[in-house]
Amino acid sequence: MKRNRKNLRRISILVTAQTKGNLEKLALMSGYGHELGRVVDKLTRDRMVSLRYKEDDGCI
Repeated sequence: MKRNRKNLRRISILVTAQTKGNLEKLALMSGYGHELGRVVDKLTRDRMVSLRYKEDDGCI
């Protein structure tokens, strides 16, 4: 029997109406449906990757 183990945590965030609308647009564009959490995860991952490359260049 295969278990589906996900390392998830539940959080609440407070955003403006404009940000919520933009997150919904990004979710639909990315094929996530209405899962805004996935958009937040993707934006965070992309930002952390970009920060890692800046650290390697000695910019930070």
